[in-house]
Amino acid sequence: MSQELIYSIFKLVWGRRATERNESVEVVDLEVGDRTKKNRQTTANSNALKLSCELIRIFVTEAVQRSGLIAEAEGINKIEPTHLERVLPQLLLDF
Repeated sequence: MSQELIYSIFKLVWGRRATERNESVEVVDLEVGDRTKKNRQTTANSNALKLSCELIRIFVTEAVQRSGLIAEAEGINKIEPTHLERVLPQLLLDF
């Protein structure tokens, strides 16, 4: 999985959260060095991006493997959304 893709997804989520907060909560400018908290850009460390990519890769791989086992037990050669729906609750608890 590409680090650029993960970073783009993170930026999208950060932007949406900032927009939501600005609409529902009054933003207070707090001085942080020469920049204010209001206009400071959110970024991610390259090591954090690598770790995020690896965790997402492992999560998706495990979801596919568990869904495949259920499909195989049912005698189906194709993983369907219902298989994923059945493994997702336990998978989320395991992570």
